[in-house]
Amino acid sequence: MNKTKQINLIVLSLIIGLSAFLLVTSVYIVQETQQAVITQFGKPVGNPVITPGIKFKLSFIQQVHLFDRRFLEWDGAPNQIPTKDKRFIWVDTYARWRISDPLLFFQRVRDERGAQSRLDDILDGETRNAIANQYLVELVRNTNREQLSSEEFSSGETTQGLAKIKVGREKITRLIIKNAAPRIQELGIELLDLRLKRINYVNEVQQKIFERMITERKRIADKYRSEGQGEASKILGSKEKELKRIQSEAYKIEQEIIGKADAKATKIYARAYNQSKASRDFYKFIKTMETYETAITEKDWLILSNQGDFFQYLNKSQKKPLN
Repeated sequence: MNKTKQINLIVLSLIIGLSAFLLVTSVYIVQETQQAVITQFGKPVGNPVITPGIKFKLSFIQQVHLFDRRFLEWDGAPNQIPTKDKRFIWVDTYARWRISDPLLFFQRVRDERGAQSRLDDILDGETRNAIANQYLVELVRNTNREQLSSEEFSSGETTQGLAKIKVGREKITRLIIKNAAPRIQELGIELLDLRLKRINYVNEVQQKIFERMITERKRIADKYRSEGQGEASKILGSKEKELKRIQSEAYKIEQEIIGKADAKATKIYARAYNQSKASRDFYKFIKTMETYETAITEKDWLILSNQGDFFQYLNKSQKKPLN
């Protein structure tokens, strides 16, 4: 009896343990950011599980494959691509995608790694085709709006010579999405967006572009220097003209003052000359001295005759007694 109970207890324990194990291996959880596909012996069964929560499957027989429901990233490798005008450029692109049909996704690419490989083929190919059919200017610009260059800001003139675009960068990316979307949709993937992350010249062309930019900047700098020198010359000319005008006005005023002073001195001399003979003699003497002072230097010799007025004046002054 005891052995029978023990055997029953062991069997019951095994049954409970096996049931618990089967229950645990039959339960799986789908998160809010996940969706699932159930396979049986490697083949999908039933519809994809897209609602979150606790789910059940056949233990051991069925297997759960979980996929992300969120937006996923595709980052393409930079490629060297020639444009329609034979300009070799490096193009770097990126895109956003999501799994729209998990069952089809599983059947075509199995997992995200396989999806990334297929996206590389499709998106890189469509990008290469789109760029090869467009001119470089179409990839750089989006619109035909007028632009101002740095050397023309002061004058307000618009830049001349910019080529008009017909497509533009934005429409090219939309064209790539339009051409790639049907092929990607066959993989159970929805292509949300694609952008050109970077466009750059190859090294050989880039060096030539830099040299041309340096030459252009030097030309603009020389233009500014020339304009500055012209303005400086104009300012200096105005300064010299104004300086000469001021000097002329000052000389005019000076001569007027000297003329008035001479006239006044002449009046004083004339009044003094008419007063007495002594005054006239003194005036005559003073003017003679001034004449000598102006006409004779330190290196000149002066020979006076005894009949001269100056000698006679000095002789008379010596004979007069001092009071």
